[in-house]
Amino acid sequence: MSTQAQQEPVDVLDWRKWINASLFLGMHIIPLAAIWTGVSWVDVVVCVGLYLVRMFGVTGVYHRYFSHRTYKMGRVTQFCMAWLAMTSAQKGVLWWASHHRHHHKHSDQEGDVHSPRLQGFWQSHMGWILSSEWAQTDLDRVKDLRKFPELVWLNRHPLLPAVVTGLLVTLAFGWSGLVIGFFLSTVLLYHGTFTINSLSHVFGSQRYDTGDDSRNNWFLALITLGEGWHNNHHHYQASARQGFHWYEIDITYYVLKMISWTGLIWDLREPPAHVIARTRRNARSVAPPPEHTACASAPLPPARPVSDEGSECLPTGTPV
Repeated sequence: MSTQAQQEPVDVLDWRKWINASLFLGMHIIPLAAIWTGVSWVDVVVCVGLYLVRMFGVTGVYHRYFSHRTYKMGRVTQFCMAWLAMTSAQKGVLWWASHHRHHHKHSDQEGDVHSPRLQGFWQSHMGWILSSEWAQTDLDRVKDLRKFPELVWLNRHPLLPAVVTGLLVTLAFGWSGLVIGFFLSTVLLYHGTFTINSLSHVFGSQRYDTGDDSRNNWFLALITLGEGWHNNHHHYQASARQGFHWYEIDITYYVLKMISWTGLIWDLREPPAHVIARTRRNARSVAPPPEHTACASAPLPPARPVSDEGSECLPTGTPV
């Protein structure tokens, strides 16, 4: 039975909704405590550093690895990377991946988790994440991940990595470090990430005909380390590189490439030349090979449409 069908009573989910909303609001209020703690240059450096490191956790780990499996890694590295991503305080690793896969299946159509076309800016930006409708993890969408008990355990303790990070920051940099270095960077990280759900489906250019409103936006690409090349991504989800051209800055991919030199990760998937060339302008003149007609997301094995049982359009390799 689908885990979506195994929902808890509405009153329980409504209780969680208010708790989530209170925590989310509190995260935005706490940085105001800087009025009393003061702000040092060290706090600002910690804030920027934690923003960048944890943004990579969201973009390079939550998104390009757990949601789309665009590269491979060993099991220990997988756990460490999941911990890093969860320091972002953006819920559990399985929750994030399952909802993102749901988004791609229904992008800007009925059932999409966060579509500005259907739900407006605020709902697509952050309202959906506070909604009890999306509070649970649909494990049927992450069958490739739920077999790892350590990931299931992490998913059941979604705030643990963030709390540990906050404690370490406090011990190292004091109260001002906690307020500015941790909490302010977390709030900025929230809204930086959320712009991809809202703004990147409204503002920018559409190089490819993807059947949705996804767009490429250079500014969003800068603040999200490469996620702003969103139309590219919706065109070919299986690529670890979302900036298809040299002038499309994709810092997440650059970091993944450097990590691959250490051997901790491998098999970074690239967009084939014919996929890059198949733009809206010349789509008719650049025909894909027969094995690519069903889905642009996987050159090997033959692609299949995404189903409720996971992301069959994504790479099939799993950690060893």
